[in-house]
Amino acid sequence: MQINNMEKVIFDSLYDGVLIADKNCIVRYINPSYTRITKVKAEDIIGKHLLEIRPGARLPSVIRKGKKLLRVPRKVEDIEYIVNMAPIIENNEIIGGISILNEINDIYKLTEKLNQSNMKIKKLEKHMRRMGKAKYIFDDIISIDKLSLETKDLAKKVAQKGSNLLITGESGTGKELYANSIHNASERQNEPFIAVNCAIFDSNLLESELFGYEEGAFTGAKKGGKIGLFEVANGGTLFLDEISEMNYILQAKLLRTLQENTIRRIGGLDEIPIDVRIIAATNKNLEEMIERNEFRKDLYYRIAVFPINLYPLRNRRGDIKPLTEYFLDKIADKMKRRIAISEEAMKILYNYDWPGNIRELKNTIEFASNMIDEYTIGIEHLPKIIQAEGVKKQLVKLKSLEEIVRDIEINEIKKAILTYGDTVEGKKKAAKALGISLATLYNKIK
Repeated sequence: MQINNMEKVIFDSLYDGVLIADKNCIVRYINPSYTRITKVKAEDIIGKHLLEIRPGARLPSVIRKGKKLLRVPRKVEDIEYIVNMAPIIENNEIIGGISILNEINDIYKLTEKLNQSNMKIKKLEKHMRRMGKAKYIFDDIISIDKLSLETKDLAKKVAQKGSNLLITGESGTGKELYANSIHNASERQNEPFIAVNCAIFDSNLLESELFGYEEGAFTGAKKGGKIGLFEVANGGTLFLDEISEMNYILQAKLLRTLQENTIRRIGGLDEIPIDVRIIAATNKNLEEMIERNEFRKDLYYRIAVFPINLYPLRNRRGDIKPLTEYFLDKIADKMKRRIAISEEAMKILYNYDWPGNIRELKNTIEFASNMIDEYTIGIEHLPKIIQAEGVKKQLVKLKSLEEIVRDIEINEIKKAILTYGDTVEGKKKAAKALGISLATLYNKIK
C-alpha cells in the first residue's frame, strides 16, 4: 500500500490527525497533526504493527470487519481525543484503514463558540420579539355603544380566521388599537407584530423597509444588506397603516408577495418564503381610489378578505362618557390628584361632533385637566371651539310634539298622494292606505 506525493501533501496540510495502516495493520503513514495530538513521533510508529504501539487500538477491528467506527473517545495518559475510523476499500477489497483524530479541546472550544452564538441568537430573537410585540388586547377597547359592541364582536370573530383584513375609519378612531388586539387574539399572538406607517416613507424607502435589500443593491446600501420587515414579521402579523399612500407600482410587488407567499430583496435573486398575515388600515375610501386608478382592485380584494369599519365617535356617542372617564383616570394617575368633570361640561362633550374622534377627545381632556385650579372640569375649561359648538347645539330650538306629529302627517299624506295619484279615485285609495276617511283627508290637505 503506497501513498503518493499528492496524497501526502494533502494529509500533511490537515489540522486533524491522520493515521493510515495497511490490511495487515502495519502503520504506513501519520501526518504532523497526529504527532502533535498524540505526542508520538513518526519513527516510533511507522512500519510497526498498530497493536504493538497502541494495544487498545480499534482500527484493526475496522480493517478486519470492514465497518466504520465514528466518534470513538480515546485517552492516552492525559491526552483526550475523538477518533473516526474507516476501512480503505479498492476494487471491493479492503486494503487498509484510516483513523482521523480530533482534539477534545478543539471540540470543547467549538462547542463553547456554538453555545455562545446560540445565546446571542436567542437574545436577538427575544429583542426582536419585544420590539414586535402587540401592546393592546380587546379588553383595552372601551365600547359601550351598540355600534361599538357590534364592531368589537366582529373583530373578535375575524381574529381567529387568519385571513388578511382591512380596517377602515376616520383618523383617530382606533385602527391601530384594533390591529394590535386582533393579533393578540389570533393563533399568531406569540409571533411578531410589526407595524409600519406607509405614509411616512417615500416609495423607494418603503420598498426597502418592507422587502430588504442585498449588499450593493443601490448607492448607500449597507454592507451585508438589510433584512426587510416581511422577514422580521415572518410567522406573525404585518400591520400596514395608511396603505392608501402606497405607490401604485409598489402595490403590484405587494400583490405578488401575497399571491406567492415569497419575497425577493431589492437586488436579490432568491425567493424567500414567508408566512405573514396582513392587517391593512386606511382613512380613505379605497373603492373611490380604484375608480381613479390610484389603488389596485386586485390588491384590494387580497387585503379586504374581512373588512372592518370603525364608526366615528359622533355615530357612537354612548362611548363618549366612558372614554372621558378613562382618560380622566389616566391623567389623574399622572398628575397624582383627583380630577372630575361637571355634568354641564359632559353635556357639551356629548353634543360635540368630534371630527378628530377619540384622539381629539383625549387631547381635549388633557387640555382641560391642565386648565383647572381645583378638581372639576367645567365648561369654561374646555377648548373654545368645543365650548362654542356645544353651546350652539344646546341652544337649538326644540319642536313641540304637536309640531313633530303635524310634520310627519304632512310627509305621509304627500307620499300617499304621489303613490295613488291626485284624482278622486287616487285620494280614496290614499285615505284607505292612511287609515282615515276621505273627508278627513280633504280636511288635512286644506
